[in-house]
Amino acid sequence: MKRSLKTTCLIAVIAVTAAACSSNSRLAEASKPLVATTVSPITNLAANVVCGQADVIGLVPEGVNSHTFAPAPSDAITLADADVVVVNGLNLELPTIELAQANSGDDVQIVSLAEQTMTPDEYIFDFSFPKDLGDPNPHLWTNPLYALRYAELIKDTMIALDPDGAAGYDANFAAVKSRIETLDSAVREATATIPRDQRRLLTYHDSFPYFAREYDWTVIGAIQPSDFAQPTARDIADLIDQIEEEEVPAIFGSEVFSSPVLEQIAAETGARYVDELRDDDLPGEPGDPEHSYFGLMVFDFTTMVEALGGDASALGSVPTENLCDLATYG
Repeated sequence: MKRSLKTTCLIAVIAVTAAACSSNSRLAEASKPLVATTVSPITNLAANVVCGQADVIGLVPEGVNSHTFAPAPSDAITLADADVVVVNGLNLELPTIELAQANSGDDVQIVSLAEQTMTPDEYIFDFSFPKDLGDPNPHLWTNPLYALRYAELIKDTMIALDPDGAAGYDANFAAVKSRIETLDSAVREATATIPRDQRRLLTYHDSFPYFAREYDWTVIGAIQPSDFAQPTARDIADLIDQIEEEEVPAIFGSEVFSSPVLEQIAAETGARYVDELRDDDLPGEPGDPEHSYFGLMVFDFTTMVEALGGDASALGSVPTENLCDLATYG
């Protein structure tokens, strides 16, 4: 993916601003490491792994399209001061990575999680992320087992950065691991209540292919094309034909991005339209029990299972609260 001239200029301007504003190095003054992250599921996983032993600042606001997010001048300052920058990878956050490099040079520690979680032959290319454009689908966190690997990588990074805190990071990761293993078991139990030929997803944004591959679901389509424009009339007609032919009972929109196209498809096919899925927008508000990575996954999987006629009660037993007080979680 090539960076546009506009993005290049933005990064240059922000880098100069950050250099001027960050004359006093945080690294020499801070009592805790500073971890800069991107999308909220990763930010929340990091916050649960460090549990107050480090400060965690997420750069991508919830409800913002992470694929098109452009960092602000204040983000440049955060990146310049960060001890480590944790990103999803697979080209999801190129402007943020380039801004970090522009402010800190080759010395910046950038941990790209997806590339360390699976091999290139496991990447998924599909209708929204076609192989000829070069970028695989980046939404690994919707597979809880990949999220577990993300948490492990964050734990290892923090121990290398802060060896004195190793015991705490290990204990926190063990708690995250136990919670995700509980979530994984509940997803499998709930999935089993839906006949295999009914585990089909048509969503607004193409966020669930790694979930689908892990739990034996099928993603039949996504409304938002790879260039994030509106789908063509031909695209819509093809999806309507597919839904009618396969008798898909429900289609799923986004809680953040409304989709008149999905409403039109639902009206023409008779499928139920559920416009509540969340890609990376945590449920509730900060401080609420469900405002966590765990809450996000329980909400989405419960919504999908129930809409397709399954029994999601197993998911109701998965705790969603954060594993510690996230007072240093920004």
